[in-house]
Amino acid sequence: VFCFSDPRTDPWPLVHSPLPVTLLFAFYLSVVALGPFYMRQRKPLKLRGLMITYNLAMMTLSSYMFYEFLITSVLGNYSYLCQPVDYSQSELGMRMARVCWWFFFSKVIELLDTVFFILRKKQEQVTFLHVYHHATMLFNWWSGVKYVPGGQAFFIGMLNSFVHIFMYGYYALASLGPQMHRYLWWKRYLTIVQLCQFVAIAAHSSYNLFTECPFPDGFNIAVFLYILSLIALFLHFYYRTYTRGKQ
Repeated sequence: VFCFSDPRTDPWPLVHSPLPVTLLFAFYLSVVALGPFYMRQRKPLKLRGLMITYNLAMMTLSSYMFYEFLITSVLGNYSYLCQPVDYSQSELGMRMARVCWWFFFSKVIELLDTVFFILRKKQEQVTFLHVYHHATMLFNWWSGVKYVPGGQAFFIGMLNSFVHIFMYGYYALASLGPQMHRYLWWKRYLTIVQLCQFVAIAAHSSYNLFTECPFPDGFNIAVFLYILSLIALFLHFYYRTYTRGKQ
């Protein structure tokens, strides 16, 4: 199954060929590399209104996707242990495929996080972890939507959407200005929630490697290895930021 694209999602925007996401990836990396040089002699842009709007919009989109993942999985009686992809044209199968596409497209939109950091000259925020996470999620979910839009993958999208509601809520509050900083004491706990999310996804994807489940092992192995890399990077970020303290 993993070798063949899903004919339902194949004609959808950005899905048919890997070329659009590859070009997007290349453009993203060029912005990361050249953006700071462009901004070097320029003053940082404020973008306050745009940042508030963007973060609230992403918070709303994350809420919508979480709702769709949750309701569709409940209506379809999805299993958290083994759920094959529903490749039919059924209403529930198509609904799950659609929200998987929206989740993939949200990863395209999220590349703007980096652009805003560069334009605001917050270069210290554009870390290896930040760029790695944003760039790789683009390809991960492109392949997810192209080959397995649904099934086991719903759990990853649902959990990540839920975490992103709070993450973009935090960013929205932060973009209101310094007067909001005293209400943002929970940033550390947001990082802990993100780490818990990765551990849950690792457990979820690895479980099926030891059981008989009609969901591609290749996809579960790829997810498991990728999540291990994120756990390592986020643990390093947590140690550097909260345990060792900011330099």
